[in-house]
Amino acid sequence: MTVPSTPARVAVVTGAGSGIGRAVARQMLADGYRVALAGRREPQLLETADGHPEALAVPCDVTVPDDVERLFAAVLRRWGRVDVLFNNAGVFGPAASVDEISLADWEATVAVNLTGSVLCAGAAVRAMKAQSPQGGRIINNGSISAHSPRPRTVAYAVTKHAMTGLTKSIELDGREFGITCGQIDIGNTATEIMDTIGVGS
Repeated sequence: MTVPSTPARVAVVTGAGSGIGRAVARQMLADGYRVALAGRREPQLLETADGHPEALAVPCDVTVPDDVERLFAAVLRRWGRVDVLFNNAGVFGPAASVDEISLADWEATVAVNLTGSVLCAGAAVRAMKAQSPQGGRIINNGSISAHSPRPRTVAYAVTKHAMTGLTKSIELDGREFGITCGQIDIGNTATEIMDTIGVGS
């Protein structure tokens, strides 16, 4: 008796052009996933893909709703479903306390770290509800700053605390549709984002 093979699972990784997003995308490809690589810089996405036949590079600014919709439409056209979203795109934001941060810097950090995550999660949930079989998993990249903020990181710390609320809300609302949501809170990691604050600070 021949057992039918299980189709490869489909993942979307934001911030896939460097750092944690690149490492996760490459590991998922190595583990047999079909992976959509999302990020603002196409050359870096193609570098992450490294010619892998199951990688799809989609330039995308997660703060732009039309970009996010275009990203998930491309994934559905290519593979027909979304099994995993790794919500990873983020910026550290300015080194400033609450009395020093400009409105523009605050809004720019919130746009990427929080609004971008909401837009991507919303698109993923809509796809996961509509597909058959229904369901999927969302993994939000939080931060140790969601528990223990560093000094002068008000914008980053607040958005990462908010990510925890987003994770809990998605988990609760997605339960009846087979959609689960978890969060990873990583400490200092030797990636490009750490260049702005210094390792060990």
